[in-house]
This record gives sequence, structure tokens and C-alpha cells, in this order.
Amino acid sequence: MNTRDLEAFLAVVETGSIVGASVRLNLTQPGVSRRIQSLEEQLGVDLLDRQSKPLKPTAAGRETYAHGRRMLGVLDDLKTGLSPKGVVSGEFRLGISPYLSEVGITTLADRLRGSFPDLMLHITTGWPERLLEQLRRSEIDVAAFCLPDGMNPPTEIEADALDIQPLLVAASQSLDLPSPATLQDLSPFPWIINQDGCGFRSAIQRRFEQERLPLRIGIEALSSDLRLSLVARGLGITLATRAAIETSPLRDALRIIPVQDFEPRVRAWIVRRPPVGRLVRPIACLTSALEAAIHAQIPSA
Repeated sequence: MNTRDLEAFLAVVETGSIVGASVRLNLTQPGVSRRIQSLEEQLGVDLLDRQSKPLKPTAAGRETYAHGRRMLGVLDDLKTGLSPKGVVSGEFRLGISPYLSEVGITTLADRLRGSFPDLMLHITTGWPERLLEQLRRSEIDVAAFCLPDGMNPPTEIEADALDIQPLLVAASQSLDLPSPATLQDLSPFPWIINQDGCGFRSAIQRRFEQERLPLRIGIEALSSDLRLSLVARGLGITLATRAAIETSPLRDALRIIPVQDFEPRVRAWIVRRPPVGRLVRPIACLTSALEAAIHAQIPSA
């Protein structure tokens, strides 16, 4: 099997088009198409659903993609191992949850670029469930996300647990809420929170379900700055880290509400499918940088 044909197929799947793959590989569009056709002839199956826009792999194509990613990864590992200086090159595909990307994406990118200048970093964001599915399909090499304290990633993948982050309820200074409050006190108010799948939201949902209380979702907003801005306007309540609240430009319009029967915490995780080969050192660098970024968010005792 020609690895160049395989590379062309992977590029089409990842970019969603022949045009995108041709730009990535610096080939003409007919050249990419010929390589895909050659691979399909060798395997005896259709790899792409050519009626879909963007192009999507067939069932056989998805399986080929997963195997192909691993094959090219092994070749990259071999090249790295034989390099006189052990230079790590190729792609490093990181999936990260929105909160962790807010906390540390610039630190991560700077550290990885400084330590591994020949490594091509590709970062996508998503919620844990989606990132785990991408990891299973070999669409990413490693994922970083938060889960409510007490929940762990699936056992079939390797996972490193990082720091636990306490979360606090934030409300507008003008909102009529007792302090300290109870979950019963919070239940009438709408929550301004991330979309379903977020670790923060999962922590709220689990606790409210345990108490058989209604959970009202008022506004779904990705950015912590936007959520706190909406909270400051009295449109609802939210969960945030102490650092996010205390560094907000709207800090004077916000107040932290202690909750007697609700002490939510989330833990960050770094997960990957073994073996990681040439990415051992980049993953260690990623873990160190993310730990530092998270630790900077946790107030001293």
C-alpha cells in the first residue's frame, strides 16, 4: 500500500473536501482524487460518500481512517526514533474542552512550540463525550477535559488526573438570594451555563437530580466572560471558579453565594489511547503546562 495514497485519504477526511486536502498536501485536486481512487482500488471498497457535502467517509472509510492514522503514527515514531537528535515532528492533534482552552491554551501552545518547533499543533475544542469519540476514532491524539469530581474517564484509555477545581455560585449583587443559600433557594432561578456536555453543567445536573429539584437553564453561553456579564445584569446565576469571578471586570456587580448543601468540584484529565510513541514527550509537556495553568487558577489556602 502506498502511504501517499493513505495520506491523501486522511487529508480529505480531516478537511472535508478534495480542495482542502490539495491545499494541505500541496497537490492538484486531480492528483488527490487519483490517490483516493488508487487506495479504493487496492482495498476494493468505496471510502468516501461522494454525495455528502462536506465529504464524509463511508463505514469502510471510517475503519480505514482509524487504521491509517495508526499506521502513519507508527511510521512517524520510527522516523523520530532513527533521528540523530530525536526530533519530534509531524502532527500533534489535541482536543480540549472550552473551559481548559480559556485557562491555558496560550500557555500550552507556547510551551509546545518552544519545546518542539518541528511539531505541527492542531487544536480543536469540544465536550468530553465528543472528544472521547474522536479519540476512539483516532481523529485526535490526546484530549484534555474536566469531569465532575467522582467521575472518571472510560477504563479502556490511559488517563492522568490533574488538579481539582472548586466551583462557586455567582449571582448579581441585586439578586434577592440569601447567603448562605441552599439548593432549594437556588432552584427558582435560571442558570447561565455551558451547553450540555460541559463538566460544570454536569456537576449541577447531578446534584439537582439527587435532590429531585428542577433545574432551569436560562441561557447557554460558552465564554465565562459572557456568562458573568449576563449574571451581572441579573439574568440568572452561574458556576465559575473563584479566579474567574475575582478577575472579572464586573467583579463589583457580582457576589459569590455560599451554598450549604452544594460544593461542586471538577477535575481535569489528560487522556490518550496507547501507545503514544513519538508523542510521549509532547504529552508530558502538555500535561505540565496545563497543570501550571490550572494551578494558577486555584487560590492559595
